[in-house]
Amino acid sequence: MATLAAQLVEVLQQAGVQRVYGVVGDSLNPVVDAIRRSGGSARSGIDWVYVRNEEAGAFAAAAEAQVTGRLAVCAGSCGPGNTHLLQGLYDANRSGAPVLALASHITSTQIGTGFFQETHPERLFVECSRYCEMISGPQQLPRLARIAIQEAVGGGGVAVLVLPGDVAAQHSVHPTGSGAVTLDPPCVVPAAADVDALATRLDAADRVMIMAGAGCRGAHHELMELADVLAAPVGHALRGKEFVQYDNPFDVGMTGLLGYGACYEAMHAADLVLLLGTDFPYDTFLPQSHTVQVDIAATQLGRRTPLELGIVGDVAETIRAVLPKLTRKTDRRFLADMLHRHERALTQVVEAYTHDVERHTPIHPEYAAAELDGLAADDAIFTSDTGMCNVWTARYITPNGRRRILGSFKHGSMANALPHAIGAQLAAPDRQVIAMAGDGGLAMLLGELLTLKTHRLPVKVVVFNNSSLGMVKLEMLVAGLPEYETDHDHVDFAAIAQGAGLFARRVQDPAAVPDGIAEVLAHPGPALLDLVTDPNALSMPPNITAEEALGFALAVSRTVLGGGVGKMLQLARSNLRNIPRP
Repeated sequence: MATLAAQLVEVLQQAGVQRVYGVVGDSLNPVVDAIRRSGGSARSGIDWVYVRNEEAGAFAAAAEAQVTGRLAVCAGSCGPGNTHLLQGLYDANRSGAPVLALASHITSTQIGTGFFQETHPERLFVECSRYCEMISGPQQLPRLARIAIQEAVGGGGVAVLVLPGDVAAQHSVHPTGSGAVTLDPPCVVPAAADVDALATRLDAADRVMIMAGAGCRGAHHELMELADVLAAPVGHALRGKEFVQYDNPFDVGMTGLLGYGACYEAMHAADLVLLLGTDFPYDTFLPQSHTVQVDIAATQLGRRTPLELGIVGDVAETIRAVLPKLTRKTDRRFLADMLHRHERALTQVVEAYTHDVERHTPIHPEYAAAELDGLAADDAIFTSDTGMCNVWTARYITPNGRRRILGSFKHGSMANALPHAIGAQLAAPDRQVIAMAGDGGLAMLLGELLTLKTHRLPVKVVVFNNSSLGMVKLEMLVAGLPEYETDHDHVDFAAIAQGAGLFARRVQDPAAVPDGIAEVLAHPGPALLDLVTDPNALSMPPNITAEEALGFALAVSRTVLGGGVGKMLQLARSNLRNIPRP
């Protein structure tokens, strides 16, 4: 008769799980042994992916789930093994990644006694999951395992199964049987009355602006058609960048802390702002009136700005429903004006950035990001650390409908780029995976370089090494505070990577940047490029308050903006060819 651990592994196999990320240990051993006995991928079983920190395992599972759209699994042993999982699970849950976490527990007879490594995982994981339950006896399996899986894949988020080690070793009492996992998201069609109300408002507005987010995935064609009918400029949130920005003749960039171009202006000059599939969190950048929102999640309607109309529906379905009811706008002056403003904004920053760029030392990070964008594969998967790397990703990595861009865009955790890249590479072994890492983030989970070596993952780690916590420095300066404890020792990450057995290069001369990037990207195995970049290259949002401007001036900092925006500038100029100047 099989153990509960073996039964659990069988249920995971039926759900299509191929690997579990984690660190082996004590209370988790029955589950690890059941995974060993499944035979791994050689026998259509499950592989164990040894990471150096359970936090990295949770991040890796989150990335795998986002790349494949399927369930991914991580695990942690009792006590510290569980608590290490928390950071990555918060990220996965807020990103809507279907992840199952196996949190082992101390021996069941010791629970409540203050035993060694005792925590209460059934309480610990509640806030970072959709579902969290403890298996106390064999009668609960396989049912609870299937419920947890369906909660993760059906709801889009984290489910946690807590399993004491001694319970995992007990024999099962119910047959495993089989069970189907429903993976496809529902297609939500809006109510007819809502569609009519939306059409009425869109027709009545002279100047419509569209703000699009990740909910526009799969709706690019419909979005472009709607923008054309409405003569509407289209801005995007960071999570929507990869689905919205490419092949977009109506693009006016981004708003928010990472923003650029004319998005902010267009949003505040419009008579009506249409939020499509976005839960953009920074309400200070959003207009607080004349707004309509469409989202598949009713709970997200109106929580960032008051709405004239909120519609529950899939973005593509909603657009398809409303298009036949709209009157095509012939006055395109608002669109033309915003496109010209966008082009001028990009021209200014490109000119400011490109002057003597190849002789500027330390290296302009914008320049390096632009070169990376141009040399990366057309179907590359980029993972980005939080902080200034998010800025360089948002502004200089060009989507094309095939590339993917992953990051901790809602939870905002440091150190996510490398472990995200691990999961993405395992999920897509034939694609180029590039981790855009900050030196602060990489240092936090530096041990995962060993994970790349152990599993021979051809991830390319590009380190923007400015020896500074750049975003924190900017926050201090904008607040009028002198920078403090943001700069730290210079570190040769290439030497560290070489010591770990990776191919590595360190580049300090800006003229060597293109060749350095090309060499690292061409290497067949794991590789790291250590770019020594300018710590004073900071970014400013497209709109700041007078208080923030004064604080920044008082703090006396230099801001550099521009660079690889050149590609976006070329697109902006091409978008203007058939648009008359107002």
